Amino acid sequence: MKDKFYAYIQNLQNQITSKLEAIDGVAKFREDIWERPEGGGGRTRVIENGTVFEKGGVNISAVHGKLPDSMQKLFNVGEADFFACGLSLVIHPKSPLVPTVHANWRYFEMYNDNGEVINSWFGGGQDLTPYYLFEEDAIHFHQTCKTACDNHNPEFYPKYKNNVMLIFGTHTEMKRVE
Repeated sequence: MKDKFYAYIQNLQNQITSKLEAIDGVAKFREDIWERPEGGGGRTRVIENGTVFEKGGVNISAVHGKLPDSMQKLFNVGEADFFACGLSLVIHPKSPLVPTVHANWRYFEMYNDNGEVINSWFGGGQDLTPYYLFEEDAIHFHQTCKTACDNHNPEFYPKYKNNVMLIFGTHTEMKRVE
C-alpha cells in the first residue's frame, strides 16, 4: 500500500502544481528536493508573488526509520520501524475574496522485528479559510468532499464531516450538504 499511496501523492503534487501555475499565469513553483538523515526525504514546491497567489506550498514526503520514543509512548509499543508519507498544501491567494486553502493527507505504517506491518492508517483533512464567506463556496467545497467520500462509501461523509478537518465557515454551513 505504501508504494501505491506514495506514487499517488507524487502524481497529485504534479497535477496540483501544474494547474495552480496555469491559473496564476505568471508565477512558477520552485522545487527543493531534500533528504532526511534518518531515512527518506521529500519534494517541496513553493509559488509566490504571482497574479493570483501571494504564496503557496505543495509538498510531499516519504520518511522511514526507527519509531521515535514519543510515538512509541503514543502507540504503547516498544522499538519498532515506521514508514510515513504524505502531501501537504497551503495556498494563500492575493484577493481576500478567495479563501485560503490548507490540506494534509498522510499514510503511516509500523513494522515488527520481522518487517511485517503491525499497524497502518490514512489520515488528514482539508479546510478553506474564508475572509469573506460566500455560501456558494461553502456548498461547493462540501459537495466536492461528499462526492469524493461517496465514491468509496456513502457513510464516510456524514461520519467524518464532524470528526476531521472538513471545515468551511460555521457548523451551520457544514450541515448544508447532506
